[in-house]
Amino acid sequence: MPNIYNALVVKGRDTLGQEINVTCEVQQLLGNNRVRAVAMSVTEGLKRGMDVVDMGNPLSVPVGGATLGRIFNVLGEPVDNLGPVDTRTTSPIDKSAPAFIELDTKLSIFETGIKVVDLLAPYRREGKIGLFGGAGVGKTVLIMELINNIDKAHGGVSVFGGVGERTREGNDLYMEMKESGVINELNLAESKVALVYGQMNEPPGVRMRVGLTALTMAEYFRDVNEQDVLLFINNIFRFVQAGSKVSALLGRMPSAVGYQPTLSTEMGSLQERITSTKKGSITSFQAVYVPADNLTDPAPATTFAHLDATTVLSRGLAAKGIYPAVDPLDSTSTMLQPRIVGEEHYETAQQVKQTLQRYKELQDIIAILGFDELSEEDRLTVARARKIERFLSQPFFVAEVFTGSPGKYVGLAETIRGFKLILSGEFDSLPEQAFYLVGIIGEATAKATNLEMEKVKEIILSTNSGQIGVLPNHAPIATAVDIEKNSDIDPQEAQQTLEIAEANLRKAEGKRQTIEANLALRRARTRVEALNTI
Repeated sequence: MPNIYNALVVKGRDTLGQEINVTCEVQQLLGNNRVRAVAMSVTEGLKRGMDVVDMGNPLSVPVGGATLGRIFNVLGEPVDNLGPVDTRTTSPIDKSAPAFIELDTKLSIFETGIKVVDLLAPYRREGKIGLFGGAGVGKTVLIMELINNIDKAHGGVSVFGGVGERTREGNDLYMEMKESGVINELNLAESKVALVYGQMNEPPGVRMRVGLTALTMAEYFRDVNEQDVLLFINNIFRFVQAGSKVSALLGRMPSAVGYQPTLSTEMGSLQERITSTKKGSITSFQAVYVPADNLTDPAPATTFAHLDATTVLSRGLAAKGIYPAVDPLDSTSTMLQPRIVGEEHYETAQQVKQTLQRYKELQDIIAILGFDELSEEDRLTVARARKIERFLSQPFFVAEVFTGSPGKYVGLAETIRGFKLILSGEFDSLPEQAFYLVGIIGEATAKATNLEMEKVKEIILSTNSGQIGVLPNHAPIATAVDIEKNSDIDPQEAQQTLEIAEANLRKAEGKRQTIEANLALRRARTRVEALNTI
């Protein structure tokens, strides 16, 4: 009898005579030479009487430098049409977590260049980070931006696990990585990332195990090559969802909300392996879908316990058009402590949260009684909170095509400085629109100036022969200007010219005469007004 987790291969031919080769993983021993196994590919064409071969060991996948720049399925087979993987080194996907004595416990910040993350819920280097959100609030975009910002400056390698997500997203990510140079198709040895996909069109067994395949590749870089590794998983909820379906197929009684009774054990077996040792580190970023935006659902709730930082995406902020739609009050991090981030960072973050919390409390009063009923202090708090809320938005590099705005990477020092200036009242006079989708605080002041200029309808230069008018967004006019002093104007002649111009406008016929009469009237009025200022 095969052992639990051993790989079985079913071989034969279907009714059309085509060869079938399906790999399965043993899950239960039923006795009488029978086992229950989970298929790792489609089971179409399988029938009784086919040969089943016990491979004698668990599912094993290729590992090492040869995996960089390639796309794999759950079995470690390349699916990018670039030929076989040039390595004989493989590793089983089912392993134990490292011993406690081997773990590394250093505490340091991982700068992402995203203001709301770095200030309010900073990520731990060599930690586990969760990105929580419902459908369509920006989890995948945030993951892709993190890959863009971190991978370019990251000295190690990355592994991306696509767990039960859309094939289109996997294809888009692959193309963007090739464009950015993270994947070098001409020289794969220079690539920095390995991709492992088990998409939503595949059986639940694939989606339940593909995360372990990606993790196994990351572990090899950490333990054998002694490198620092970034592990991206999108989406960890699909891992839980697939486990629930497999659990039902295995005949287990469902638990809370229909999830598998072994939910905590399965999640723990994955998460405990994502850790850093004295040889190398794994820093993981995990997108977590939140069903019906309910954070108390067992799937996201079980994930919370394993994370060092949680970034919660808000549908309310997304509806306002504030991206990234990170909820500054729900997002948390174990790193936001004075002894780790420093007093200045900690105090600024706390003041920002207090201001936003007070604004949230005042929203009911504003909705019922109106803004004018607030005290002067509360009005100031609301104004600053709205500026902070908009300054937390930021244009992304990966969203340039959609927004038309170039992406911005903002360093932590600049982020802290910007929010301190807003809290101090330095920018109380600026409109809140100036803080929307900008990078550093200096861009907000420049944007405010542009907004003021847009309010100017026309700039008029007065001359002795009339006026020159320059409209916004029009080309500047270069011309010789003959300037007339106020003291040179004859009051009687100026008044007569004004009366004649008014009469000519009344008598004007046709468009051309009306325009000329209007210009003459404006010239005459300018000269009379100039006399009144003497």
